[in-house]
Amino acid sequence: MSISKTDQRIAAAGVTSADQELMREQEAARIRAGALQRRAAVGRLAIRLVSLLIVLGGWEYFGRQTNPILFTYPTAVAQAAVKMIASGELWKYLSQSLIVLFAGLGLASVFGIALGLAMARFRVIDIALDTYITALYSIPSVALVPVLVLWFGFEITAKTAVVFLFTFFPIVINTYQGVKNVDERLLEVGRAFRCGERDLWIHIVLPAALPFIVAGLRLAIGRGLIGMVLADLYTAITGIGYLIARYASTYRTDAMFVPIVTLGILGITLTSLLRFVERRIAPWAHQAGRE
Repeated sequence: MSISKTDQRIAAAGVTSADQELMREQEAARIRAGALQRRAAVGRLAIRLVSLLIVLGGWEYFGRQTNPILFTYPTAVAQAAVKMIASGELWKYLSQSLIVLFAGLGLASVFGIALGLAMARFRVIDIALDTYITALYSIPSVALVPVLVLWFGFEITAKTAVVFLFTFFPIVINTYQGVKNVDERLLEVGRAFRCGERDLWIHIVLPAALPFIVAGLRLAIGRGLIGMVLADLYTAITGIGYLIARYASTYRTDAMFVPIVTLGILGITLTSLLRFVERRIAPWAHQAGRE
């Protein structure tokens, strides 16, 4: 008869019978929790697949009933995508836009998180900059794009500045709110144990604010994709925005939807990657069954 790994550990540890029973119960609880999580994951996947099939089916049906100049359907988009991928056209223009997206989003993440932490930490900086942050965030970002083009020209610098403009403010505001929403009782406990300012930030403030920072980054991804396409349209005729405009001007609706769908897939991929990273570095922010 085979011996389970739990029984082997119990035998090796030489613990009492009461402790042995407790260890077996803990192991059984872990197994049950794992099974529940797997069933929940399968259930979520099934719901998403059914939802996707319903949406694609409805799109296919109604798309075929519409004038192809005005609308299209998934199978036509898939056929156009195969041609564009095989010719290398899609990757050629997408890669140009991705460089701009990651450059602008990376700069916005560094400066946005740093400024949000500084505003939350230093009252003078908060009072001095809060009005300007609120005012600039309230102005539609698209209204400032012509100004950035005037300042930086039509090359990659201007595109990066546009993406930076679109992504900077959600990161700043969410970082600031994350620090401000740290439970004061946690800070009081830290001070009671004589934690210095550095220890308070490393062990209490930043871990508590991390979910807010990640939420800001998730918002920034969506806004960054908008800024990326807008930058393509306003500046040099390159990138995935140009691909959309070119096929729209020639009434190739099926080909026009290929970069549009690609943007949606890209947004889902980046957001999922960010969630994965958050689970790795901040597992306390996720409770079982939340997502």
